[in-house]
Amino acid sequence: MRVLGVDPGLTRCGVGVVEGVAGRQLTMIGVGVVRTPADAELGQRLVAIEQGIERWLDEHDPQYVAVERVFSQHNVTTVMGTAQASAVAMLCAARRGLPVALHTPSEVKAAVTGTGRADKAQVGAMVTRLLRLDAPPRPADAADALALAICHIWRGPAVNRLQQAHDEARRARPLARKVTR
Repeated sequence: MRVLGVDPGLTRCGVGVVEGVAGRQLTMIGVGVVRTPADAELGQRLVAIEQGIERWLDEHDPQYVAVERVFSQHNVTTVMGTAQASAVAMLCAARRGLPVALHTPSEVKAAVTGTGRADKAQVGAMVTRLLRLDAPPRPADAADALALAICHIWRGPAVNRLQQAHDEARRARPLARKVTR
C-alpha cells in the first residue's frame, strides 16, 4: 500500500509518501513541504497548496491519502488555515477517486510512538527509526506527514474493515424492517 500523508498548514503543508504493509518494513518514497508566503492572498495560497499536492499525487501515485484531522486550538485563525489546507488535500484526492482517511494528532502519535502525548521530537525520532533514515525529516511538518502515512498503513485496513461492516449493517437494517412488517 502506498500512502500520501498530509500535515495541513497554510505556510508549511507537510507531505510524505510511505509504502508498505502492516507488520513489514516500511519504505519512505518521498518527503517534503509545500510552502506558501505568509503575506500572499489566501486564495493564492490555497491554489499553491493545491498545485503542490497535485504534483505529489502525479509523481508518487499513492493509493490512499491520509490527512491530519483538524482539532480545536486556541488560535481560531490557525485552525481556519489548517482546515482550509486540509480541505484542499481532500479535494485533490477526491478528484482522483482516492480514498481519504482523517487521523487525529493523538492517534498518529500513539501509532508511531506508543503514546498519544508524544512531542514533535519523539515523533521525528520514531519516524527516523521506522523508515531507517539518517536523520529526522525537517521541518517537523515533513516528519508529521510521514507519521500520518505510517499510521494509515498500520491502522487503515482495520478502520476500513470496521467501516465496511458498519455500512453493510446499515444497509441490512432497512431490509430487516421491511421483512418483519
